[in-house]
Order: sequence, then structure tokens, then C-alpha cells
Amino acid sequence: MTLDAEPRATTAGAGASSPDDRGFPRFWDQERETRAPADRDRIILERVRHQLQYAYAELPFYRRHYDAHGFHPDQVRSLEDFTARVPVITKKMLVADQAEHPPFGSYTPAMTPEQLARIHGSSGTSGTPTMYAVSRRDWQRAADVHAMAQWCAGIRPDDLVQVGFPFGLFFGGWGVVQGAERLGATVFPLGVTDSERHLELIERLGATVFSATPSYCIHLLSVADRLGIDLAGGSVRRVLVGGEPGGSLAGTRRIISEGWGAIVSDAGSTSEMYPFQTSVGCEAGTGTHLITDEVFTEVVAADDPNVPLPVGDRGAVVYTHLWRDSQPMIRFAPGDETYMATDPCPCGRTYPRLPEGVLGRLDDMLVVRGANVFPSAIETGLRTVPELGPEFRIRVSKVGALDELRVEAELAPATVAALSALGEPDRQDRRTALTRRVEAALRHIVQIRVPVTLVDPGTLPETTFKARRVLDERPRA
Repeated sequence: MTLDAEPRATTAGAGASSPDDRGFPRFWDQERETRAPADRDRIILERVRHQLQYAYAELPFYRRHYDAHGFHPDQVRSLEDFTARVPVITKKMLVADQAEHPPFGSYTPAMTPEQLARIHGSSGTSGTPTMYAVSRRDWQRAADVHAMAQWCAGIRPDDLVQVGFPFGLFFGGWGVVQGAERLGATVFPLGVTDSERHLELIERLGATVFSATPSYCIHLLSVADRLGIDLAGGSVRRVLVGGEPGGSLAGTRRIISEGWGAIVSDAGSTSEMYPFQTSVGCEAGTGTHLITDEVFTEVVAADDPNVPLPVGDRGAVVYTHLWRDSQPMIRFAPGDETYMATDPCPCGRTYPRLPEGVLGRLDDMLVVRGANVFPSAIETGLRTVPELGPEFRIRVSKVGALDELRVEAELAPATVAALSALGEPDRQDRRTALTRRVEAALRHIVQIRVPVTLVDPGTLPETTFKARRVLDERPRA
């Protein structure tokens, strides 16, 4: 990949014999995006072996970690060896290493101020943030990767991109800004502000792309409804979501797509894997494409990260930076669950896909009467019921020796108005029937009965960035 100053979108290759419906090339980097998977795997293996040798020789964190597990980079001769032999790293290990080797940890090479482009961070349970250092070379390369990802999502140089992610310590919306600027779009990095201001400025400036978390995009739909704003008839034609699970779930994507009158694409990464995009959804709506020749992605057994899972099986995701030399993550296990698909995508890209994106965190999984329940599964069920509003909450409690869960779900304002027009007996009957229908939808998804309480709009806290859906009321030991 080159790092030109101008967009390098190309048209040649699979599915790209003609421009798209806006007259632009169909691919940002046709050769890379449509490469034969076997050829891509050879590049990935070469980069994997390079990164292992580099980390072992130059980064004390990795040398100690590998020596402790009896591993040496010379043992990797195939991608199968890489999965089976290389031990994973975790956020907990990174935090501990930074505490012992401040400020960036011994998994970061020494860099002069001239070499260092960015410092960002994420919050920690102790109040001390985990710090991320990015070299100028890596930051520049990341711009091209983000541009390629956003081009895949349908963003073009004639777009105006309004960003609703925060700008501060977190990486937040910086990748959106970086990629949109790189491909030549106009960027309006408004960040986190009051919802009415976002909607006002979308109308005033005519933004064609909006980017935020999926829960915030749904929240804005309810605000727009209250203000009498028709988002579906407005200027936004593409919504790029990320920062939390949900953007690839069919029900959530449908609500955003219909409410905004826009094509929805999910983009995935973690603070540790930034500044590089790990995956992005294309306009075909088949899930998120994994940019595996930038961030190699594996799906492995949740209880043994050295055991690969067949395509289609749900398991834990593991990521590896293939090109980053400032603070590279090699087999980083964030604790997320997903599954992979490799069948052809209509868009012509040959990258593998996550059909439903990241499903949720494994440590968020709730075990209820022997069933494994993820908050994303609850959301999937609720989004099938059109009478509900955007907000819901999962409450977990202890009844005797068993964990119990129940769900509070807000009604949509139109549902409340329709119920209010009925007489008291009919109103109660209709509300009871709706409750049973919501419970049936959840039972269909999670395979156990989940009690549901319907509440009026505004009862639950509004989502202004990432949703906080689970309220754990179990007594602490």
C-alpha cells in the first residue's frame, strides 16, 4: 500500500468494471481488496513471522511472555502454527506492564518526540488510564486503512461527514475523521454535544454521513420524533456506526436504516488495535469485512485460545497487528465473541466477514437457569417489536441460589398515544398482550422465559454515547 497525498480509489477487478452509482470507483485499493484469499494468507504469514521476530528481539514484554510459555518465533512456519503455538495477551497484562514500565509499557519501542505522532488512552478500574502511543509512520498508514474501510461503506469525496463520537483521551472518532479526510470528504467533527444540536446542524449543513454508536443513532431517532424532525427525509444517506456491539444485528440495523432513511455500515476495532480499523460493513449488508492483511483476525475456542474454530462457529476473537511497530498487539484477546464467514460477498471484496459483527463481550455473558444470555441477544429480540422505543435495561438479581434476569423496555411515543386513546379495560388488555408478545420474542431468541416490564418513554437514562444496558443487583461476596 502506498501513502499518497491524494485518494487512490480504483475501478479494475471483480465487480468493478464500471463506476458506482455516483460516478466514483468501486474500490479504494482494488488489488488489495479483491486479492485471492490464498495469496493474502501468504502475505499475512510473512507479516506474522516478521512481527514475532521484531517483538521478541526489540520488546521486552514479549520476550518475557514468550520465554515463560516456552515459545520462540522460529516455531511458526504456518498460520496454523501461529494459532496453536503463540500465547495470547490480554488487557490485564498490558495494564500491569504499564504500571511496572511507565508510561507506555515494555511492549512499546523507544521513540523520540519526532517519531511519536499521537498519544491516546482508555480508562482503567484504578482511575489510571492505559496509554497508547502511535508513531508517525503508523498514524500515516492508518489513514489509508480507514479511508479504504470508509470507501467500502460507501463514503465518497463529495460527502459531508458529521461525527458524533467524543474527541479526547479516547481514540473515539479520530479514526472516522482520519479516514474521511484521507479519502477527500468534508468532515464536521462535532463530537459529543446535546442531541438537539446534532439534529439542528445536520439540517443546517446538510450532512450526508453521520457517525456515532448504534445506540446513540437510535436515541436520536426518538429525539427527532419528539421535535417533529423527519430524519428519513433528510440529507443523511449513510450512517457509520461503531464503538459497541449492535450495528451488524439485523433488527438494530433495520431500525437505524429505516429511521434515518440511510444505508448503515458497522465498523469495528478496539482501543488496543487502533489506530487501525479491524472490520467494516459494505453496502451489501452482509456483515463486516475483516481487513485481515492489516489486522489478522482469528476466532478460537473461548476456553482455549490456541484452538481454532471452524468457519461459522461462535468463539472468542483474537487480533494481531501485521504492520504496526509502535506498541504492536500480537494475538490480543479482548474477550469478545463472534463468528466468521468466508462465502463470496456481492460487493466483490474477498476479505472474510463477521456476519453479525462482534456479538458482545464474553465476560458480559449472563448464565440464567443454565442458559447463556448475551445483552446483544436481548437487543435482537426487542428490536423485532416495532411498538418499543430505543431504550431498555437488563436487571440481574439473585433469587435464592439462582441468578434471575428481567427486562425493562420503553414504549415508543406513538404506542403510548395509541394506548391513551383506548378505554381503561382495552388499554390494559392491549398492554398485557404487548408484554406477552415482547416476552415471546425474547424467548424465541434466548430460549428461556424473560419477564418484561413495559415503561413509558423517558423512564430510562438516555444514551448519549455508549449504552449501559445491564444493572447487576446481585449481592457482592
